[in-house]
Amino acid sequence: MGIKQVKLDVNEVTVGMYVSGLDRPWNQTPFPLQGFYIRDLEEIKQLKTICRHVYIDVMRGRAPVAANLKTLAPDTLKNRITARENKTAPVNVKVAPLRIHRNLYTHVKPLKKEIRRAKQLHQNVYHAVGEVLEYLGSNELHRVPITETKRLASDMVDSVLRNPDAFTWLSRIQEKDEYTYSHAIRSSVWAILFGRHIGLPKRDLDVLALGVLLKDVGKVKLDQSLLAKAERTPEETKLYETFVDHGVEILRNTPGVEPRVISVVKTHCERLNGSGFPQHLQGDKIPLLGKIAGVVTFYDNVTNPRGAHQPIAPSKAVSRLYDLRNTQFQEELVVEFIRAIGLYPTGTLVELSTGEVGVVVEQNFDRRLKPKVMLVLDAVKEPLPKHQLLDLSEDDKRKQALLDSGKKTRYEVEKIEIARDLEPGTYDVDIAGIRDSYLLKKEKSGLFSLLGRWYH
Repeated sequence: MGIKQVKLDVNEVTVGMYVSGLDRPWNQTPFPLQGFYIRDLEEIKQLKTICRHVYIDVMRGRAPVAANLKTLAPDTLKNRITARENKTAPVNVKVAPLRIHRNLYTHVKPLKKEIRRAKQLHQNVYHAVGEVLEYLGSNELHRVPITETKRLASDMVDSVLRNPDAFTWLSRIQEKDEYTYSHAIRSSVWAILFGRHIGLPKRDLDVLALGVLLKDVGKVKLDQSLLAKAERTPEETKLYETFVDHGVEILRNTPGVEPRVISVVKTHCERLNGSGFPQHLQGDKIPLLGKIAGVVTFYDNVTNPRGAHQPIAPSKAVSRLYDLRNTQFQEELVVEFIRAIGLYPTGTLVELSTGEVGVVVEQNFDRRLKPKVMLVLDAVKEPLPKHQLLDLSEDDKRKQALLDSGKKTRYEVEKIEIARDLEPGTYDVDIAGIRDSYLLKKEKSGLFSLLGRWYH
């Protein structure tokens, strides 16, 4: 198998990549002639002092998902990464292009203001989903609070439209153990974020939010032992898949649930290539909202698998989702979803190129790879006496200004990058505590002045 090289800016190199070529002769560098794996941050620092760009072999090492987020679009990503999770060749199914309305929702409320409203709303939604499942499980369909749940789903949409980070924070922090509840809420938040990004009308967002909240109601008809199984026999898999039909039947008999919401529930497990269930629909026979529900359900199942002690890093989930483009999921939808959530969603534990560790506390929507990070561990992984806020976007702008003015050379200024994201639990970091201190307490004046430490 031949080498499949991708040219990459040296600032986008991450641990796990295989460097197969440089922008200068190998014999002018301390690196081996035949190529090498990036194993630690020190090797990345060495590369940055020598090269402007490198070539990586995506067949042998980690693929540049992060780098592609800057210009993420179907034509630039096509055929760059070999599928790892699914060996099926891309399907030849014609699908209509997405009608994307960018910048439809441009007015954003301050995060600190919206989080207070979102916190109470999150608790109300959580309670409502629990009540819905309780009454459905006891067949008391007349008591299901559909009207209240529908109103709360619409309120969720409004909250995410005002500030996408607020609900993302709350859905990232699991404060209870009920997997179905938290999975439904997280998936619904991802769906709204996605719909917001592509400019779905508010009415469609309301339908999508409620449909994703209710997508698993049919599981109340199945034994808990079956739901909890990590591996199922073919017979058990067939029985498990009946939860979709159960859910559709339940909701059809529940007063107040409109057909479009039921359609989301009915089609969220269908897949582009027909490998889904229960109808094995292909291509555009799956409605758009059902396709979106499928993408967000997969993403949340990967990042927060049932029974796992810890979720996996978001970049790994993104990579797995990307590998399934044009087979299980429409490629354009996959690309736009990655653009919508970013490689490092709010609440992600990250390691910087300096060796420091922090938590992503807020997005920079114009520069997804440059979020705001609350630093909690120093370069040797010792707790900082005081958490420090670093806006990577502002850091980059100020250092670039020094370079552009000629006051500093690129050898004197080290731009700070996110080297990699980490699985939650990698270090003893209280992410919920960081959320509370950053979002729920009154922000002290002068907090952003902490950025000044990077320029002296």
